[in-house]
Parts: sequence; structure tokens; C-alpha cells
Amino acid sequence: MSIINQILFQLLILFIISFKFVIAEDLQKVGKFKDWEVIMISDEMNKVCFAQSKPVLQSPKKSDREARLFVTFRPLEKISDEVSTTSGYEYNSQNSIIASSGKSKYKFDIAQDNFAWISSNKIEKRIIKRMKKASRIMITAYNKSGSQTIDHYSLMGFTKAYNAAKKSCT
Repeated sequence: MSIINQILFQLLILFIISFKFVIAEDLQKVGKFKDWEVIMISDEMNKVCFAQSKPVLQSPKKSDREARLFVTFRPLEKISDEVSTTSGYEYNSQNSIIASSGKSKYKFDIAQDNFAWISSNKIEKRIIKRMKKASRIMITAYNKSGSQTIDHYSLMGFTKAYNAAKKSCT
């Protein structure tokens, strides 16, 4: 390898290490609570904290999707208890995205690309109350081709994760 190539290679390595360090400052893992984790993202002007979980079971099993369930706090925007989800694909606008736990059902009424939200903070507070008491919640959604997916989330550790996320952003 020539001297110029070695210098360029070392500069590239230095750049990558520096970039990772900057990202690490902005993203902080607050803690892991059984099946939930809490993350805080901050810069000089803003802070966002959220509890998140991955599904413990996905249907259909053969699909490889990056699904998540979130409860987010954004103090600068005066947003708290924001419940959102992603099933790892772009949602079909013809079908509802439903969270269910026991006999309780909650509709995600805003879907954009790969994410869905509940527009009513009153309903978000109800789903969070349910999540604190239940052991599991399922998200049923449909992809662009109309195929149904069901993601099962464990709620083990949710209450502690929720409280840690809320405390981190107050």
C-alpha cells in the first residue's frame, strides 16, 4: 500500500471513530428493564426520551421485520405519553392498525410510511394504563400488499421503563 493510500486509510478510520463518538454523545441508553429499554437523545436545545421494545413473537414467523413499540416524551414540544409503533414496513392505508390486550382494543389512527400513532392523548393514557397492568400487547397491522402481521410484545419491565423514560425527560 502506498504512503498516500495509508494516509487516506488512516484519515478514514479517524473520521469513522470521530463520527461514532459524536453519535454516542447524542444517544444515551438510560437502562434495560426486562423486555423494555429506555433511550434518551439530546442535543444542546432538545431532549427526547422513550421506552421501546421489540416483539417477543411475530406472525408470520418467516418475515424478517424490525418492529418496535414506543412510548415517547418530548418536553420541548410539550408531548408526553406518545404511543407509537412500527411494524417494519409501510402500512396499508385501507386497513386499521390495532393494539389489543385482553378485551381492550386501541386504534392507531395516524399512519405515515412505516410508523403509526394514536392522535388522542386521552386514549394514549388509557393504553399506557393497560400496559402497566397487562403482561402482553399485540399489534395487528397490514402491509401494502394487504398481508396481515401480528407482533406480540411482552410488557415485563414496561412500568419501570416508562417511569425511567418519563423521569429522564423532566
